[in-house]
Amino acid sequence: MAQTLSSCCQRQRELSVLRAQSPPQPPQSQRAQKYAQQVLQRECRPGFARKSMARLFEHRYSVDLPPFVKKGPRASEAEYKYDPPFGFRQFSGKVQSLLELLPEHDLPEHLKAKSCRRCVVIGSGGILHGLELGPALNQFDVVIRLNSAPVEGYSEHVGNKTTIRMTYPEGAPLSDLEYYSTDLFVAVLFKSVDFNWLHAMVQNETLPFWVRLFFWKQVAEKIPLQPKHFRILNPVIIKETAFDILQYSEPQSRFWGRDKNVPTIGVIAVVLATHLCDEVSLAGFGYDLSQPRTPLHYFDNLCMAAMNFQTMHNVTTETRLLLRLAKEGVVKDLSGGIHCEF
Repeated sequence: MAQTLSSCCQRQRELSVLRAQSPPQPPQSQRAQKYAQQVLQRECRPGFARKSMARLFEHRYSVDLPPFVKKGPRASEAEYKYDPPFGFRQFSGKVQSLLELLPEHDLPEHLKAKSCRRCVVIGSGGILHGLELGPALNQFDVVIRLNSAPVEGYSEHVGNKTTIRMTYPEGAPLSDLEYYSTDLFVAVLFKSVDFNWLHAMVQNETLPFWVRLFFWKQVAEKIPLQPKHFRILNPVIIKETAFDILQYSEPQSRFWGRDKNVPTIGVIAVVLATHLCDEVSLAGFGYDLSQPRTPLHYFDNLCMAAMNFQTMHNVTTETRLLLRLAKEGVVKDLSGGIHCEF
């Protein structure tokens, strides 16, 4: 992967390889913590993220795009132009059935009432281990966590506040300990059975055996949250991220995954954050494929080389996008895996 890292970020990468034997030296973690506090202490700029995205991408970014699917007298044409995950074509009945079960379709009132919101999107990168950014991450208004990335046992490094858990069925945490009563569970729907799964989770029903057969790995059988905490990600955000911002090719008649035109949950969450919040920060992002033995995640033993075996995502193109956003000041990278400023 072609990307430029400053010397401090390169040292961070080298140290993360040896984290089991020798944790990062205090000065490195202290610099990261100091930088995070500086970001938090700056004056929050209302509308900054959306305005910046509109400036960079012009007509390719919709400033007023609703982050979550809502009930309404007329269905949005954009939501039904494509098949999942880029739209809900042929699934209008299932979508409407789900929306009838969900009493709320927006941010909670206490967050909407804030005149300026700060988001942090927390990735799963091994670079987080040892930085001890947990206390700083807990100070953001909206903390977005991805898939099954755990909090239990890692709060020193990743915090323990969760505002949004954003995932698809196979990525949802299996442990009840990873859900908090105030979380929003934002479902990303990729395929037909995902609608069945979400319906069962909201209704607290047992998922039929025949439905479970269609998932490529074990899925959660219960999400311990009330219906008011569930949201459905607006698929137009995935469509915009893929076709307009990343400029991937649109789906062909063949199986869409082979086109590598499906963004990762991480980069989708970053675009979502620009719609939800005024200021956006990242932590735990950055794939350095030139370092195959570095830890891929902060919570397991997978190495970076594992990314070479996935066939759905174009991580090189995504990294270029995130690097551009960081260099342009649209987002702040608190852990330095994309663009280091500390």
